[in-house]
Amino acid sequence: MKKLILVVSLLFLGTSVTKAQDLKFGAKIGTNFSNLQGNEIDGDNLTSFHVGALIEINIVENFSVQPELMYSSQGTDFQNENYKLDYVSLPVLAKFYLISEKLSLEAGPQFSFLINEDVPEAFRTKSFDFAAVGGLGYNLTSYLFVQARYVVGLSDTSKDASITNRIIQLSAGFRF
Repeated sequence: MKKLILVVSLLFLGTSVTKAQDLKFGAKIGTNFSNLQGNEIDGDNLTSFHVGALIEINIVENFSVQPELMYSSQGTDFQNENYKLDYVSLPVLAKFYLISEKLSLEAGPQFSFLINEDVPEAFRTKSFDFAAVGGLGYNLTSYLFVQARYVVGLSDTSKDASITNRIIQLSAGFRF
């Protein structure tokens, strides 16, 4: 945990020494289609939402790093019962622009911290989730963008079984 805080602090501190034109701040909101999968559960998609803020840091032409801070509601519908997990998530994405300033390929790790749960008593959750994120972003204008991502949980969400998060995220947002 201390290492994560140090990395995030250094990342945001590093942005203060870059030139202003190399930084873009933004906000986004979108829909989650999530489920939990594992050896004891294979749920149906649960539709929910995410909302957050981002900073895009241009490193070189056509390559940026984009840390985000998001609230993400996710879970699954399993045997007619909803398992809802709410996280504060920190994806740190590398953005490769396939079409300069328009279409980007995004990939990187995501660190999520459980802040609320609505699950059956027998389902004992873990408070941290580590995931891999991949997707595409498209800048409609210099201010408006859309994104589509797939998030694959790499750590178990349950203390008792091998169960991971899977999320499809569709987002829209603005940058300035």
